[in-house]
Amino acid sequence: MLESLQTPPLSTAEVLIEFSWTKVVDALVRITVAYLLALPIGWDREAAARTAGLRTFPLVAVGSCGFVLLGSQIFSADPLARVLVGLMTGIGFIGGGAILKNKGIVSGTATAASIWITGAVGAAVAVNRFEIAAVLSLLTFFTLRWVKPLKEVVRKRSGAAPEGREVEEDEDVPEN
Repeated sequence: MLESLQTPPLSTAEVLIEFSWTKVVDALVRITVAYLLALPIGWDREAAARTAGLRTFPLVAVGSCGFVLLGSQIFSADPLARVLVGLMTGIGFIGGGAILKNKGIVSGTATAASIWITGAVGAAVAVNRFEIAAVLSLLTFFTLRWVKPLKEVVRKRSGAAPEGREVEEDEDVPEN
């Protein structure tokens, strides 16, 4: 059974043959739509001073989209599909370990989502779907690097608590 999961290494010519701009555009559109549809949810959570917000929700949507795109490509290869399910669960567990809570301050949710997406990147590479891996990687990098300043703007405008501080329903939001 293990032999059926192993594929021979591809030569450079075979990798170039597998590459298709049509597939790149398709993956880019689908993953970007998932990203954009998750942004308003993240915005709402950020404005309400929830720990998972403007970065975490889009990253989870992107990772989910990547895993489903991969699964749809390998579904007929039943053993490989089962490996993918185990991978998603296992990496989610590892990512959960990155979330920390200390004295009402929760941190690490974007890191946990990023760990999970990195699993999707690795899985995409393993099944020769480099376009999915590239789109996932670029959107994750973009989110982690450039959405953080936007988080600060959203929190400041909404009067929300500082980053990493979950506000209870009956708790007043501190003034900045």
